[in-house]
Amino acid sequence: MHFNLSYIKRLFIALLLTTLSINCFAKDDITFANFRDIRDLNPHLYGGEMWAQNMLYESLVHYNEDGTFSPWLAESWTITNDGKTYTFKLRKDVTFSDGAKFDAHSAKLNWDAVLSNKVRHTWLEMVRLITEIKAVDDYTLQVNLSEPYYPFLIEIAVTRPMRFISPNSMIDGETKNGVKSYIGTGPYVLGDHKKDQYAIFNENPNYWGRKPQIKKVTMKVIADNQSRLMALEKGEIDLIYGKNMVDADSYERFAKMDNFQTLMSKPVSSRIVLMNTTRPQLKDANVRRAIEHIISKKDVSEGIFNNSEAPADTLMATNIPYANIGLKPYEYDTNLAAQLLDKAGWVKVNSEQYRQKEGKPFEITLYYDSNTASQKTIAQYMQDEFEQVGLKLNIHGEEEQGYRDRQKAGDFDMVFDISWGMPYDPQSFLSGMKLPVYGDYIAQQGLAEKAKIDASISKALISTDEQERQALYRYVLETLHNEAVYIPLTYERNRAIAIKSLKGIEFAPSQFDIPFDKMHY
Repeated sequence: MHFNLSYIKRLFIALLLTTLSINCFAKDDITFANFRDIRDLNPHLYGGEMWAQNMLYESLVHYNEDGTFSPWLAESWTITNDGKTYTFKLRKDVTFSDGAKFDAHSAKLNWDAVLSNKVRHTWLEMVRLITEIKAVDDYTLQVNLSEPYYPFLIEIAVTRPMRFISPNSMIDGETKNGVKSYIGTGPYVLGDHKKDQYAIFNENPNYWGRKPQIKKVTMKVIADNQSRLMALEKGEIDLIYGKNMVDADSYERFAKMDNFQTLMSKPVSSRIVLMNTTRPQLKDANVRRAIEHIISKKDVSEGIFNNSEAPADTLMATNIPYANIGLKPYEYDTNLAAQLLDKAGWVKVNSEQYRQKEGKPFEITLYYDSNTASQKTIAQYMQDEFEQVGLKLNIHGEEEQGYRDRQKAGDFDMVFDISWGMPYDPQSFLSGMKLPVYGDYIAQQGLAEKAKIDASISKALISTDEQERQALYRYVLETLHNEAVYIPLTYERNRAIAIKSLKGIEFAPSQFDIPFDKMHY
């Protein structure tokens, strides 16, 4: 057999050049859409996008899907003094992306900065309980608590506020009045950012851990749901990711397209409506119970979410720790609702369209976030159901910041809300009810048992007796259920739609994180 060496040589060179070309031009970046700007990424405050903060900043420990913890910036830790002292051995090979050293001294500086702004973190019981943060040596950090606190590792693992920013970013060793720059130890650094248009995150060249295969992440601000979907179809973006970033019908449409992939997480949190017990029309528990009975969770699940979100029977799903306590759901029953309204004194008068009490017709308003694709649809459904039993429900959409401000101020009759999901449920979600940092506190002020509810939450958080803790959580969840403060609708899921070639798309234990560092092509 005769071999043409010249031909083989040319073929080899051509294959080599092709391989080099593919390697040189292999895609290693992602462009995705978010409905708003990244805002303030100070990890010790709450104004920024959590997925972005999670790209820049890291914690001492990592919270795993199964509820366990693994080392992160801490190599190991011990718990002593009856659960009141935590001692962390820190990694010795970590620097912030500006070159500053991460050690026990910079870690203490960060946590001291959080503690100096205690008022802002009142929802975290841990902040109240910390008595001392001590750098034992360069790589040993010790935290002392006044009482044992079982969620301590959870609350230092979550995205904020106990993560670490470079000392060079601080203003006089503080962060409560802002920071100079967003410098962390994480796998990415913030690059170019144009407010309300885009933000670019680049690989951190000094990262101590496994280097991400995606070297550049570009976030485009696309507020409108349909515009996001069009951008994906046109190839302007590679990924849409999040609970409320795409409606159920569009998700199903993309699932049938050959050049896209759709992914859905396990249930992550409860989609709920909060009723303000201080409002005249809602102060009677029978009225609130009646409203529970006129909302068909099955209709919401099937008609609005195409069965992608399961009907929610209770405020928290039974797989949430301490929440599987056998509560009886409020079944869809308009006849029972009518009886309860009659009992509360809201009756039908002659030919009047709406039920009346003391000569005044029943009328309340439900507020929703106009940036959340499904809330308006649910609000319109509820409006129709209210009409069936003679109740007038106005619906009003607002931009997210105004909506959040209204919620926090308690300036609402009814408002959409969510539980926080794992790993925040139940402890952080319930702890947030005790102080006026969210709508829950003011909405519960009409309850005779409000003081006992708050005291039970506080006691559960520091209890070392598992049976006592379960009993305290049972009392809180039973009372809120029986008093009909919350209308559970569905159990939410995170969704993603992406181009087919993007691999490694996962859902983190926290619904607020996007694991870009695990993605690749």
